Amino acid sequence: MTTNQTSNESDAIEPFHINIPQSELDDLKHRLEWVRWPDRETVDDWKQGVPLDKAKSLVDYWRLYYDWRRFESRANKYPHFRTMIDGVGIHFIHVKSQYANALPIILTHGWPGSFIEFLRVIPRLTDPVAFGGKAEDAFHVVVPSLPGYGFSDKPKETEWNSIHIARAWVLLMQRLGYKRWVAQGGDWGADVATVLGSIHPVGLLGIHLNFQFVFPEKQPDNPTPDEQRAIDGANYYLSDGWGFFQEQGTRPQTIGYGLCDSPVALAMWIYEKFYEWTDNNGEPEDAVKVDDILDNITLYWLTNTGASAARLFWERRLLGVSLSGPQLTLPVAASVFPREVFRAPKSWAQQTYSNLIYWNELEKGGHFAAFEQPELFAQELYAAFRTLRNV
Repeated sequence: MTTNQTSNESDAIEPFHINIPQSELDDLKHRLEWVRWPDRETVDDWKQGVPLDKAKSLVDYWRLYYDWRRFESRANKYPHFRTMIDGVGIHFIHVKSQYANALPIILTHGWPGSFIEFLRVIPRLTDPVAFGGKAEDAFHVVVPSLPGYGFSDKPKETEWNSIHIARAWVLLMQRLGYKRWVAQGGDWGADVATVLGSIHPVGLLGIHLNFQFVFPEKQPDNPTPDEQRAIDGANYYLSDGWGFFQEQGTRPQTIGYGLCDSPVALAMWIYEKFYEWTDNNGEPEDAVKVDDILDNITLYWLTNTGASAARLFWERRLLGVSLSGPQLTLPVAASVFPREVFRAPKSWAQQTYSNLIYWNELEKGGHFAAFEQPELFAQELYAAFRTLRNV
């Protein structure tokens, strides 16, 4: 599937190039030509999932017009690498800024995302001057693929959870020679970044989160409007919006058979979230271009990671869920996008993050913040970490 594979040398960092065999692209197209469709939904909206007409439209475009080679060419403009950590090959992009004082940052994606979310952010972070910014806001950027996702290996043993991943990221940053660095994440990336903040390894200056799943120890008796918004959002997410987590958190292998055998099943499992979790006006493509959505879906298909990605939910469930989150004392920055799945008020965040150095509530953007609003996302990171650059 790829032109480079990681050797057995445990600390080796080797170049990696995306090059999917044509036979696999031909197989995908063949599968898209032989779809057995379900009956039409009995409602006139997305309440039962992706509407049949929307599903057929997406699959038709995928089969007839989508070009994976275009994506490969675009993605391969960035330097990709792989390295072995605890027996699992980790894929990552590593782009160094031309500015010597740039701050190293590791960006972690979530589900159903991938490293693709950050492709339009990377140049803004490594060379802010080219986008009208300041050289002193530059970053050296590291974007790994979570184990079981994208071009990282699929763990063959249990306990590759957020704690294990966080410790792997510490080793990765050390292996790259970084002694001072920051971490960023949303979705699973926020979980990993929060764990990093909890263990606070030497060299980690602070973290930035665009998803803050925090609750007070006791629910307020007379909630403010912001608190009621958060309570309502959490109730919705943990009821009507929680099915995907329940399935993947309890039976990832079972759902994996469909996700790995049918590209249409995989696509709709992911496409639905681009409807529910983005800042759109009724269509997922209002927030993220259809080709970008299909880049992400096709990556999951070609790497056969539907089941392995789902297993991270199973691993996380075994750790348990604390609604208040771990108490963090290191510097924490937070950006709250309006169409995020859950938006905690600042007062709740301050109970969990005792050193909250930055908080901003934006006017547009959703769960896939870097994908939806790359310019705003980059600006948030400039502002979030300015006070830490000379620490």
